[in-house]
Amino acid sequence: MRLKCIGKVRPHSATEEDNNKGMGRMAEVSEVKGNELSSGDFEREPVPAHLRKKWLSMSLVWIAIGIDLSAMFLGAQLGNGMNLTDSLTATIIGSLILGVIGALCAYVGAKTGLSTSMISRFLFGNVGARVVAVILGIFSLGWFGVQVGFFASNMQTAFSQLWDIHLSLGVLSFIGGLLMMSTAIWGYQSIERLSTWSVPLLILFIGVAIYSAFHTKGASAVWEPISGAAIPMGTAISLVIGIFIVGTVLSPDIARWARTPKHAITAAFIGFFVGNSFMTIVAIFLSRIMDTDDLTNIFIALGLGLPAIIVLTLAQWTTNTNNLYSASLGFSVVFQKVPKKLITIVAGIFATLLAVFGIYDKFLSFLNIITVFVSPIGGIYTSEFLFVDRKKFTFEGLDRNKNWVIRSLAVWVAATLFAFMTTAAPDGFGWFQITSVPALDAFMFAFIVQWIVGKIMTKKG
Repeated sequence: MRLKCIGKVRPHSATEEDNNKGMGRMAEVSEVKGNELSSGDFEREPVPAHLRKKWLSMSLVWIAIGIDLSAMFLGAQLGNGMNLTDSLTATIIGSLILGVIGALCAYVGAKTGLSTSMISRFLFGNVGARVVAVILGIFSLGWFGVQVGFFASNMQTAFSQLWDIHLSLGVLSFIGGLLMMSTAIWGYQSIERLSTWSVPLLILFIGVAIYSAFHTKGASAVWEPISGAAIPMGTAISLVIGIFIVGTVLSPDIARWARTPKHAITAAFIGFFVGNSFMTIVAIFLSRIMDTDDLTNIFIALGLGLPAIIVLTLAQWTTNTNNLYSASLGFSVVFQKVPKKLITIVAGIFATLLAVFGIYDKFLSFLNIITVFVSPIGGIYTSEFLFVDRKKFTFEGLDRNKNWVIRSLAVWVAATLFAFMTTAAPDGFGWFQITSVPALDAFMFAFIVQWIVGKIMTKKG
């Protein structure tokens, strides 16, 4: 996404400061060449060094992304189907794995200063990357639509029970989609500002809910036997990982704004570990205290009607605006002569209509499919950057790329098929299990195979 100058990328033996200066000069050249298309978000070039952010502000962005309704409702299900110790253990282990994967992916984003879709040009070729960008964009739009529908469903319940106001899911989906689209249009800076003030507010309201629940039912309620169907530990960990692993793969979209790779790694680990676990853990306690996994009704039962509306809105807004942001970055690689703001508006309206027409009803199937297609891409670019050929990841060399890089495309297809083999029917073949998390299976498979195939091919070359 952004700025202006001449100069080549410094060799990788240079200091981190030199590399950042070199990246800033490259981005300056890009802005001179394509200023008429620039949105101020540097969607097609590296983020300049002087605009990079410190780890704290980036951590707030990722924490805000992690605080969403999906994590809350997952926590409620875990609290209703596991004892307190087991549910907390599953959440912490799953979030720790996400933090490590997110840090690896963020490192690549910070070193290159480029979005996930732009990075894919080094891996799949200039034309091949467009195919990948379209798939990333479509899946991000679909997930946006699913989350908008999720938001609308819970807002419908809240309005009905609090004020006896009955609004259709279509109307609420349309309103929610436009609301979440508004910040994505203006890019990272807008997302950062939203996150900076929404995270403290969310934490405040959640704190009030926890206090009210303990005050109403007493602390002993968290140790009561489970009232729902039992959830095995492996399944619980896989659910925690699966709900956010696509976000780790797309982390370069945010990490490219990091001042240094160290800032990116720190922010990503904190964001994915804390952001993913915080709301899940809160929901675990609330569901066990109130003995139900219906989180909307928990807030209402505690007399927190207005805070419930605010939490539901902010939690989904901060998360879902990033889904549309990633989609617009992907489509910016495909439609290189179209301004990013226009891409975001068109994509946002399309995704909102998906929500209006009920994509939410396909939530679980869509989640399973999106993870097995997208997660291998993270394994491919981290493996290629760390172990195969880091030198080619230079912005100046993009136009000299091949149109297609068959070995990376082949690894992507193979890893996706492998994930379907470990995905239970009806969404997959269900032939065997490795980690019990198909998305994690696909990431590791792609990482290892890309490393091996890449080393063999580069030696032959």
